[in-house]
Amino acid sequence: MEKQGRAGKTVTVVDGFTREKRLMEEMLSELRRTLSTGGTFRETTLILQGDHRVKLRELFRGKGFTVKG
Repeated sequence: MEKQGRAGKTVTVVDGFTREKRLMEEMLSELRRTLSTGGTFRETTLILQGDHRVKLRELFRGKGFTVKG
């Protein structure tokens, strides 16, 4: 979760994904629908508006990803 440099707005940053644009777009689209929020991606990082750490951990563990933090 970050606030710094974002005009006081909270965002959830997820790092360590592939650089393949199509897969990132699909993952981001699914997360935005599931969490009902906006978001974007840059290189290997997904950036979602708001604090979604708990929900994201559950979603990624359910998909078989290793979750840190």
